[in-house]
Order: sequence, then C-alpha cells, then structure tokens
Amino acid sequence: MIPIRDTAPCHSRPVVTWSLIVVCTVIFIVMQWLPYEVSYRLIHLYGMVPLRYSNPDWALAQGLPFDGYLSFLTNLFLHGNWLHLITNMWFLWIFADNVEDRMGRVRFLIFYILCGLFATYLQWYFDRTLEIPVVGASGALAGVLGAYFFLYPMARVILLPIPFIPFIFNVPAIAFLGIWVIIQLHNATTSVVFKGVSVDVAWWAHLGGFIAGILLYRYFIKPQAEE
Repeated sequence: MIPIRDTAPCHSRPVVTWSLIVVCTVIFIVMQWLPYEVSYRLIHLYGMVPLRYSNPDWALAQGLPFDGYLSFLTNLFLHGNWLHLITNMWFLWIFADNVEDRMGRVRFLIFYILCGLFATYLQWYFDRTLEIPVVGASGALAGVLGAYFFLYPMARVILLPIPFIPFIFNVPAIAFLGIWVIIQLHNATTSVVFKGVSVDVAWWAHLGGFIAGILLYRYFIKPQAEE
C-alpha cells in the first residue's frame, strides 16, 4: 500500500520538515557524485557501524576511531539508495507537517532528533556485531509516525494499494500506522529469535523510533497560548 496523502489540516508552513527533506536529498546527491572510495569511507565514518562501538579494537583496526557516538546522529541524514531516500522523504512529506504544526519548529526538530537517537541506540543494542553501517532517517521518521498515531488517529490516509492501478481508497491513520508498526515488530523480533536470518533493514530502529515518538510527543506539543 502506497500512501498518497493524508486529510489532516496543516495551519502553518512546515519549514523544518521541508528543510530535513532538502538536507537529506542534497547529501545523498552529493554522495552519488563523489568517487566510490570517498563515499564508501564517509558512509562508514558517519553511518552507525554497531561493531565500532561494541569492539573498539576492531574499529581502530578498520580505521574507525571513536567519535563520541557522533554517528548516532549523522546516520539519520544518510541513505543507501534512491528507493531508501524517496520512501523516507515521501513518508516525511505526508506525516511530518502535521506533527510540526502541533509542536512548532524548534520543538519538532528536537523531538525528531531525540527519536532518531533512541532509534539508533536500540538498533545498536539488538545488533551489536553488525559490521555494516546503519543509515537513514527511518528511525526519526518512525518517531514522527508514533506522534501522528496519537495526534491524528482518525485522519484519513489516502492509499494506492497496487502501483500503476488507479484504484484509490482511504483508511484511518490509526489502522494504517497500526499495521505498519505490527510489521516492524514482527520483522524485528524475527531477526532476534531466528538467528541467521538475513536482515537488510534496521527494524529495531523503526520500532525504537516509534516507541520514542509515543513516549515523547506529549512533552513537545505547543502550549495553547502559542497556538
């Protein structure tokens, strides 16, 4: 199911949301222009490589010195391929404007980063031996979805179920996002219970971000006097 748009009204310009989309897109395009060796190095330096923090000796041998956990933040602005980027930015475009509208720009940015940091931490906690970089805005985006889940549960999400077939329908956000989080939980737990299962998506980051969003969103809503 491909979400096209939502029906929740937005009463302010989502400047932070637009800025995040632009920053992530520009970084991705620049990375595509760089020589492969340079982009490969940057992805490993600024993407979150779990084993880098679990095994410092291994990290030093790979030329990955301790960075004060900086990559827990910087990985949120990197993406692995065009599909990864477009999917994240599309969900951000649909759902983040309303959350930013309810929080205000500064509060929303802090909320977004906190959700992303917790998402990255949870991914590291459950996958500490991974040697490849974890990248993407998915964890922070999941926090936005967690907030949207409670702020706009009955807003309608317009869906295109099958690509290139013009049959459109809509469902409550609580149903669409409920199914989404169940899928994340299933895939995350499967990767833990069944050892050896190939995992190329940071499911724990998705789940962690959603949890952070649920827990934190109420503390970032604008007071009535500011609305």
